[in-house]
Amino acid sequence: MAGKRRFGRVRQLPSGRWQARYPGPDGRDHNAPHTFPRKRDAEQWLTLKEADLKRGDWLDPAAGAIPFATYAAEWVEDKELSPKTVQLYELLLRLHLNPTFGEMHIGDIREEDVRKWRTSRLKAGPKSKPTFGPVTVAKAYRLLRAILNTAVRDKRIKENPCQIPGADRESSPERPVLSVAEVFRIADVITPRYRALVLLATFGNLRWGELAGLRRRNLDLDAGTVRVEKTVYELGPLVKGTPKSEASRRKVVIPALIIPDLRKHLDEYAQPGPKGFVFVGVRGGQLRRSNFSKTWARALEKAELEVGAIHVHDLRHTGNTYAAESGASLAELMSRMGHSSTRAAQVYLHARRERDREIASTLDKMAKRELKKIKKPKKGRKLKGSGT
Repeated sequence: MAGKRRFGRVRQLPSGRWQARYPGPDGRDHNAPHTFPRKRDAEQWLTLKEADLKRGDWLDPAAGAIPFATYAAEWVEDKELSPKTVQLYELLLRLHLNPTFGEMHIGDIREEDVRKWRTSRLKAGPKSKPTFGPVTVAKAYRLLRAILNTAVRDKRIKENPCQIPGADRESSPERPVLSVAEVFRIADVITPRYRALVLLATFGNLRWGELAGLRRRNLDLDAGTVRVEKTVYELGPLVKGTPKSEASRRKVVIPALIIPDLRKHLDEYAQPGPKGFVFVGVRGGQLRRSNFSKTWARALEKAELEVGAIHVHDLRHTGNTYAAESGASLAELMSRMGHSSTRAAQVYLHARRERDREIASTLDKMAKRELKKIKKPKKGRKLKGSGT
């Protein structure tokens, strides 16, 4: 007759499967989260659970019995996030995460569930649903992982099931870089009240929200600087807030070339007074990106550039590229762009290094062509300028 187990017990259910049950440190009995096809499997599970308890590595199974949607909503609420980030996270939860995980208890989410979810999202693809592109799926995966990392720290789950190598990386298509001539072509043909916006976005490296939040007092044209203090988020109603990070609050020196355009703009289009907005709509109201899109499309068409292929944000991207190609260091780029992380600045420095290679390759070809033109001197012939 088999001896009685010293830890836990197993019993066979009417279905023929086996259930494992053990006493927890809380003084209560707990069932295994699932049943087992064989008695031996249930007993092996109890042996592992006993080892967990001896290591002090035990979690109350009830701690993970909270729906993901509920836990995620609390997670977003507890974080100190900008309005724009809150909007992004709520969108990712509503469209991508909650449809699959919303009603699941966080303790029941497995690696397999996460893999299947990601695969289904990527297969759906941006052709069927624009919000299902690989970049958005990577953002959703990172959010899921961050939420469940907190659940691990809260001792609600033992391990994070988000373990897919590379799933958090975005492979965004490379954005176009405009030539200086193309930037000025757009500035020349766009509605005159937005000429200075095009130039400042490019040569001042400002984000759209930073341009929309810019006030007269932030411009010191005698010193040739712009000070970024506020940004505007378009979340249905316009929401004014602080920039996305401490590094985003910055002073940027602007090229002298565009200062006359900025002076003219302040005289003709900006709101009056130190607190007046620099860039406003046709009727003098707060600048909205949604209203600006038609103006932008018309300007691209007049400039004979591809409508839809170039976004307003590409002006800043272009300016960042110019700054990198000018020889700016990593720290200088981060400061000018308003980034606290080296990641984005490294992208532009990498592009500069690639450009350096192109230049070196071109010089190499030029030198080889010139060398081929030089005839080898005949044997015994003295070269001009050679010694005796």
